[in-house]
Amino acid sequence: MSGIQVQGLAKRFGARTAVEGLTFDVRPGEVFGLLGPNGAGKTTTVRMLTGLLQPSEGEATVWGCSARTQGEQLRRAVGLLTEQPGLYDRLSARENLRFFMKLHELDEAVAWPRAQAYLERFGLAGRESDACGSFSKGMRQKLAIVRTLVHDPKVIFLDEPTSGLDPESARTVRDAVEELAAEGRTIVLCSHNLAEVERLCSRVAIIQGRLLALAPLGELRRAGHALDIRVDGDAGRFLPTLAALPFAPNVMHEGGRLKVMLGDDTQAPEVLACLVGAGARVHSAVPSHRPLEEVYLELIRQGRA
Repeated sequence: MSGIQVQGLAKRFGARTAVEGLTFDVRPGEVFGLLGPNGAGKTTTVRMLTGLLQPSEGEATVWGCSARTQGEQLRRAVGLLTEQPGLYDRLSARENLRFFMKLHELDEAVAWPRAQAYLERFGLAGRESDACGSFSKGMRQKLAIVRTLVHDPKVIFLDEPTSGLDPESARTVRDAVEELAAEGRTIVLCSHNLAEVERLCSRVAIIQGRLLALAPLGELRRAGHALDIRVDGDAGRFLPTLAALPFAPNVMHEGGRLKVMLGDDTQAPEVLACLVGAGARVHSAVPSHRPLEEVYLELIRQGRA
């Protein structure tokens, strides 16, 4: 069985419960988002799924390997990019990669050409002999991604993969993630960059010690209603008027645009009547999906309640 299957996964450190009762699956070739605030248990979950930490309860199977009993085989099957690159500054890029090849007991004649292809893709060709200590943060991040892929893993865990990268390099990484998924690899993306999550992920799990939501992105964003309204002039002047409505909608504004979050579609006429009554000249009012950020923050607030 390939992909990832998680059933009732929990981890406790003494009296503290880091994660509890996590159940989800990730399909082969899927880019799956694992989201949550700092301290929500994302890193603990990834450490269990990569065989670095034993679960307290439950079971997880990653590419057919048990996270409980097959840690060594599991670590050979997965690639892990941590938030900190974990490279050796005094070693060159080539020496760093060869060191990790030896850890994975790879045939260098096979693995090195693969590494060179990734170095070329990420703009590091020609820098193989330079010490990592001389690299910028973005260059170190790209080298760490190459290291993550050098053993040709079937399942890849990426923690903030575009952190520290300029826009062009970040796009290169995002394109690479999509290409890796198209090859049938399973990818778990942990990121606070929700725009990146919306572009790359088909489904997401939002956790805060426990599972708060598990759904396709489109379904998650439809879990609420929004009204995109365009008015004459600065839309911000109508915020106090909207705040006085009985259901006090959450509102975002920019220039002449208002995005009003609704509890349900029946509130839309009342919002429009309120604006017209306050003197707004409304050019358009279009139902729209809620931004992922809005849904995410609402779920986190509910999880803390």
